[in-house]
Amino acid sequence: MVLAADIALLTELEPEAERLLENHFETTKEWHPHTLVPWSRGRDFEPDYEWSPEESDMAPEVRSALFVNLLTEDNLPYYFRDIERMFGADGAWGEWVRRWTAEEGRHSTVIREYLTVTRAIDPAALEEARMVQMSGGKVPQPPSAIDGLVYVTLQELATRISHRNTGALIEDRAGYDIMRRVAMDENHHFLFYRDAAKAAMEIDPSQAVEAMERQITNFAMPGEGIPDFHAHAKIIASAGIYDLAAHYEQILEPIVLRYWDLPNVEGLTAEAEQARERTITYIEKSARVASRIKTRREAKEAKAAEQGSPATVG
Repeated sequence: MVLAADIALLTELEPEAERLLENHFETTKEWHPHTLVPWSRGRDFEPDYEWSPEESDMAPEVRSALFVNLLTEDNLPYYFRDIERMFGADGAWGEWVRRWTAEEGRHSTVIREYLTVTRAIDPAALEEARMVQMSGGKVPQPPSAIDGLVYVTLQELATRISHRNTGALIEDRAGYDIMRRVAMDENHHFLFYRDAAKAAMEIDPSQAVEAMERQITNFAMPGEGIPDFHAHAKIIASAGIYDLAAHYEQILEPIVLRYWDLPNVEGLTAEAEQARERTITYIEKSARVASRIKTRREAKEAKAAEQGSPATVG
C-alpha cells in the first residue's frame, strides 16, 4: 500500500510518469535471452559432478561480479514488493512497476543460463547462495516514494556501470554481448527514475533534497543478504568494476550535481538547506577519495604495463 503522505506527490507526478513510460516503450527494443546464450557449449551435469575453476578461464574478479550481479537480480520478488509499495499498483505507476519487473526478470534468466552453459561459476554454490539470499529477503527499503526515486536512480545507474564493466572484462564474445544487453536495459530504467526524480524536485524541492541527503550519504548497492557479499564487493572494487571513483565520476558529479543541479535548487526550507549543505560536503569528500583511488589505480596499471601483467587495485 502506498504511504498516505506520498499519494499527493505521486498523483501530481502521474502525467510525467505516463510520459516517461511512453518514452520507455518507444526507445527500448524487445530481446530474448535464449538468442544470446551459447547453447552449443553446454553438456549434461553428471550426478557426481564437482565444479573446478579450471572449467573456465574467467578471471576471479569477474566471477565475483557475476555472482553478485545474478544473486541481486534473483531477489526481484522483494524489489517488486517494495517498489509497488512505494509507487502503487494503479495507473502509469503500476504499469511501470510491472514492466520494470518483467524486464528485470530477463536479466537473471540470461545471466544464469550463460553461467550454467559455460560452467563459469560453481552451479551448486550459486544455487545454495540463491536459497540463502531469497530466504533472507533483504532489500533496501526507502521510507518514502521520493526517497525511492532518488535511491533507484542511483542504484540503476550503478548497476548499469557494474554490468557494463563486468562485460568488458569477460574474454568471451557471448558473455560480453549478454552483459552489454543487460546494461542497456538498466540504462533505460535509470533514465525513467532520473527524470521522475527531477520532476519531483520541481514539485517539492525541500522534500527531494532531504531525501537526497538520506539516500546519497547512506547509499549501498543491494546485496546485503548475499553470502560473503562484503568480500565479493571488495574484489569487485579492487578490479575497478565498481568503486567509489566510478560512483563519484559517473553518478554523483554528473547526475546529482549537474543534472539534478543540487547546488542551485531554490525554495528550500531551513532544514532542507542544511541537508543540501551536508550532502554537498559529503560529495566533495567523495571526490577527494575518488581522486586518490584513481591515482592509485593508474600507478598500478602503469607498473603492471611495465611488467607485462594485468593490474588490479587493492
